[in-house]
Amino acid sequence: MTSCEFAGIWRDMPKIVFSRPLERAGWNTTVLRGVDPEEIRALKAQPGGDLALGGAGLAAAFREHGLIDEYRIYVHPVLIGRGTPLFRASDSRVGLQPAETRTFGNGVVLLRYRTAGHAR
Repeated sequence: MTSCEFAGIWRDMPKIVFSRPLERAGWNTTVLRGVDPEEIRALKAQPGGDLALGGAGLAAAFREHGLIDEYRIYVHPVLIGRGTPLFRASDSRVGLQPAETRTFGNGVVLLRYRTAGHAR
């Protein structure tokens, strides 16, 4: 697949951006102001594939509402000393079940875990 073919697929794919200041976005994108658990559950119930999200803050909001079925953590072979922690401090505990580990040629490792109760 060429980068142009991929770009066409990506542009046509429905996307949701969570943003307070952003008014609109192109390329088949819907802007939402915040995480509404019922709205997310309705999206998850639709056919068409998985929902994927990125960013520690958004992941924390989804986690607070029990909206994450699976974690896919990509570990890059680079050490840095600063940044946003992937998981914020929380009083709740989430049980994880290992689902897959994959190492890519560039050294990146995928760690995939299902949340307890979401076996596929």
